[in-house]
Amino acid sequence: MAKEYWTVTEVLEIFEVDEHFLTVLEEESIICATCKDDNLPKRKFHTEEMEKLRVAKMLMEEMKVNVPGVDIILRMKHNMIEMRKQFDAILEDLAKHVRVHVDAGG
Repeated sequence: MAKEYWTVTEVLEIFEVDEHFLTVLEEESIICATCKDDNLPKRKFHTEEMEKLRVAKMLMEEMKVNVPGVDIILRMKHNMIEMRKQFDAILEDLAKHVRVHVDAGG
């Protein structure tokens, strides 16, 4: 089973960023830590947040995109993925209708 949550320390090491970088992204609601129960709340990042962080870091470091730009790009990416899911569902529904029509002798 793949790891689902990552600690702040792990995130800092994996992405080679400082805690300020994470704080800025959290303050702008670009990424969101999850507090896991275990009697002590510990900030952890879900795999989905790790992907957002990876993209944000790449955009900021390699393409010199500012934080508001990163936010817009990530929102657009999310919207495109959701639209693709809806489109796939429509195509699947259409394919079912075509199969029923063809099977019925058309």
